[in-house]
Amino acid sequence: MKKFLVLMPALFFLTSCVVLSPKKYKGILAQRDSLSTSLTNANTRIDNLEEEVFRLKSDTTLLHSQIADLNGKVQGLNSNNANLRAASTRLNDDLKKREARLKEVEDILRKRDEASLALKDKLQKALLGFQQNGLAVDIRDGKVYVSLTDKLLFSSGSIIIDERGKQALSGLAAVLQSQPEINISVEGHTDNQKVFNLGQIKDNWDLSVLRATSVARFLTVNERIDSKRITATGKGDTQPLDDNGNADGRSRNRRIEIVLSPKLDDLYNLIK
Repeated sequence: MKKFLVLMPALFFLTSCVVLSPKKYKGILAQRDSLSTSLTNANTRIDNLEEEVFRLKSDTTLLHSQIADLNGKVQGLNSNNANLRAASTRLNDDLKKREARLKEVEDILRKRDEASLALKDKLQKALLGFQQNGLAVDIRDGKVYVSLTDKLLFSSGSIIIDERGKQALSGLAAVLQSQPEINISVEGHTDNQKVFNLGQIKDNWDLSVLRATSVARFLTVNERIDSKRITATGKGDTQPLDDNGNADGRSRNRRIEIVLSPKLDDLYNLIK
């Protein structure tokens, strides 16, 4: 048995040593070369695939980073959008308040204009007899202007109101007594001719101030209009209505303007 076992490898060796023909040998070599080439190609493809896997992993990492960055931007945009919505809501609320405030102001100004127009009509009716003698009533910027030429109120160079002027002012005062909500400003105006021989009156400014205070004093003392409603100012020749280069123009410029304006306490309270 042992001999058999000893001889078996030798027998296997003898039987495996087969003599190959040249053709088969060449075929085996060709097969070996083909397998070697296939192995080389496979290894090359494996290397390429490994490089591609590495590249794909890098790209995937980059994409994850970009996605995270975009998600952060989206969250930021959502936050900004929420802030913008809140700001828009506040602006809309503020706009509504401003529109309501504007409407209140417009209503007050409309009432002022209506009151001024009604006052103008009353004054024109009350002073109808004086409108051919240098008295005019008109509306400017929501205020009623009663303009009286100096010849209707004063003698030349005088600050004392004559009888015709007192009658006109009494007619005006009758309307103003029934309109306690009206403020009264008396403005004196002159032409640009220099003042001569008028005692203590130095110039046109003095003359315009003293004439304005004479009218204001007559309205408060004689007609008992509340003095808190009246102011008196002198404008001199600073606000001419016409050309001082001719007699007619200078006559129009020498005047007393009584400016009547409705009290606008509601409006002032709104704009504080």
